[in-house]
Amino acid sequence: MPSRIPVPANLPPRAAMTTPENPWPLRLLSQKIREYVSAMSRLWVEGEVITLQRRPGAKVQFLQLRDLEENFSITVKIMTHLLPPTVTSGSRVVVWAAPDFYAVNGSLSLWAQEIRPVGMGDILARLEALKNKLAAEGLFDPARKKPLPFLPRVIGLIAGRNTKAKEDVMVNASIRWPGARFEVREVQVQGAGAVEAMVPALQELDRIPEVDVIVLARGGGSVEDLLPFSDERLVRAIAATSTPTVSAIGHEGDNPISDYAADLRASTPTDAAKRIVPDVAEERRGLRDVLLRARRALTGRLERARADLDSLRNRPVMARPITMVEMRQSDLDSLRSWLRSHALREVTAESGTVSALLSQLRALSPRATLERGYSILLDQSDAVVSTTAQLRAAEALTAVVSDGRIDLNVKGTRK
Repeated sequence: MPSRIPVPANLPPRAAMTTPENPWPLRLLSQKIREYVSAMSRLWVEGEVITLQRRPGAKVQFLQLRDLEENFSITVKIMTHLLPPTVTSGSRVVVWAAPDFYAVNGSLSLWAQEIRPVGMGDILARLEALKNKLAAEGLFDPARKKPLPFLPRVIGLIAGRNTKAKEDVMVNASIRWPGARFEVREVQVQGAGAVEAMVPALQELDRIPEVDVIVLARGGGSVEDLLPFSDERLVRAIAATSTPTVSAIGHEGDNPISDYAADLRASTPTDAAKRIVPDVAEERRGLRDVLLRARRALTGRLERARADLDSLRNRPVMARPITMVEMRQSDLDSLRSWLRSHALREVTAESGTVSALLSQLRALSPRATLERGYSILLDQSDAVVSTTAQLRAAEALTAVVSDGRIDLNVKGTRK
């Protein structure tokens, strides 16, 4: 295939100018992609070597390099003398390479000029940088930590398939509390794909209402073996759970970043079992101690109450309680006599006042005037008629006399 294909005059010079009526031929697209890729600068990329079979006597060696987080890989070509002997399948490396596009089958690869294995110091430095970044975001803030329940209804457990860590958690927790119930997710916890397996399992357990605590358990291993538990995706997923989480990874000296994001760090899976459920024997001893202290306290209070009761019964007022009643009876008799005499005086004095006021009222009352033969005329609206000017012929009136009312009709008026 020629290194460069001239663009016919009738074809669009740029991809954005193509149309269904005027498309590019596939060979031209391949050429354009190759030109674009060839123009890229060399760059450093990082990944994990997943396949490397050295070919004796070959000038060029081929290996597959996979991304550390996503399921993506690319072929890397390198001259045999440039490939370090320490690089093998599973090695974590950084590669100085130029992208290369093979137009015949449309494949992208890398031509490497240098490959460097990533040392433990580099890995630890990157983990420390990630830890500082997440800490600055507040993911490890103690205020975010959720308390573990005293006795979870169901314990969520994420562990490897048929691993000692899973057995340690389940056996020791069941010994401490025989009624412990588990919701187990056996997933890959080491190597490529471990994070992709653990994050969905964690999210699934977090959605189960009965799961009150989630334990991530794994036995000991090298720093490389425990790297999935320092992966940013898993750490963020742990921090985002609404269910309290326990990180029980490795041994006492192991300290992946998941320990900081979890609500509780357990030094080992066995320690996690001790932290998530109470010890039934210890709780029984505590109940016995509480019952014993309660009985002693109750007996003491009863004895003090009995002594107080005896003291009260021996007082004079309790020996002859009728004495107080007799004293109060005498006081009531005196008060009753005083009240009767005082009320009688007040009634007598007020009776005279009432008689005088009654006489005045009777003297001023219109009723006395009516009894002397006078009457009061009222019109239909019960207004008093005082002049003839208020009346009209045939108007109905009412005459009020001393013993009732008389209905009248006006025949006429005269001065």
